[in-house]
Amino acid sequence: MSNNKRQQTMAKIQRERAVKEKRERKLEKKQLRAEERKARAAGLPLPGDDLVTDDMPVEDGLPTGDDMPVEDGLPTGDALPASERDVA
Repeated sequence: MSNNKRQQTMAKIQRERAVKEKRERKLEKKQLRAEERKARAAGLPLPGDDLVTDDMPVEDGLPTGDDMPVEDGLPTGDALPASERDVA
């Protein structure tokens, strides 16, 4: 057997590093999903769940829903007669 060692190329080092990082990201995702499953099974709220609730208070003075201003130049659905809306 030869005692000479071949030096690793930078391309090989970069490929191995990319594979290692991909495996680490995959493991992190897997662990996160497992934690979410455990939390859901226990009935605990998840960090992103509180943003979806409809019970959020509306700040006074800010328009919501139908009160939102319409930009000038853009017609609303009611601005055009029915005969012009259905011209497809």
